[in-house]
Amino acid sequence: MKRILTIQDISCIGKCSITVALPIISAAGTEVAVLPTALLSAHTMFEGFTVKDLTDQIEPICSHWKKEGFRFDGIYTGYLANESQITAVKKVIDDFRNEQSLIVVDPAMADNGKLYPGLDMGFAEKMRSLCAEADIILPNVTEAAILTGTPIRQEYEADYIDLLLEKLSALGAKICAVTGVDFGGGVTGVCALHCGEKNRFEHRQQKLACSYPGTGDVFASTFMGAMMRGLSWTKALEIAAVFTARCIELTMADGKDQWYSVHFEQAIPFLLELMEKP
Repeated sequence: MKRILTIQDISCIGKCSITVALPIISAAGTEVAVLPTALLSAHTMFEGFTVKDLTDQIEPICSHWKKEGFRFDGIYTGYLANESQITAVKKVIDDFRNEQSLIVVDPAMADNGKLYPGLDMGFAEKMRSLCAEADIILPNVTEAAILTGTPIRQEYEADYIDLLLEKLSALGAKICAVTGVDFGGGVTGVCALHCGEKNRFEHRQQKLACSYPGTGDVFASTFMGAMMRGLSWTKALEIAAVFTARCIELTMADGKDQWYSVHFEQAIPFLLELMEKP
């Protein structure tokens, strides 16, 4: 069985980050090791949440792993809280990657035209260096604009996404995928570019009426799980988009707690069906 390492925070209540990555990737048939960067009582949509920074635990944990000879077939990074964590994560990648390992970076730092609270452009600059270590990066449109120094647009044409992909390719990753692309006319999806082969890919689907926290984590975790099953990067992106949409549909049908997170658990059987389809 393959084993991946995911590096991001744990929110004890509210489904995001590690509490999404672990069950989804495990369901896809891959063992998940975790390296928590922080411990939150609940995700940040809850008022008064507590947080314990775990930056100082990254090095001793990894030192133990090296002594034990642990190896990983992939490393997937999500939300990181500060520049020091980016530096630490880059060292983790250097220490544990090999010729076969897949490095996926979700530069979870912004959405809806602005950076997340507590993050600044210094953090974004440092995130560029982490993206350079990746085989595949998965920014949303806002993150792609910030990473590339491109003016942020809420409304745009196709050439804007093409420009983002071209600039992202200069960061160093082999494949750049921009998520949450608005194609207009009630259609959303993902656009991606294989930088070496200049192979461009699009997946389009109906834009749903609601949005929820944690859907980016669902997408990235699903993508990582599909890749570890040996599926192509284009198929993995398609599955991640379709599964995320299904999670949103199930949550909309429930009609409660839009700020909480999506009901991905109910959609796991659907995910396995998707991964078995040719």
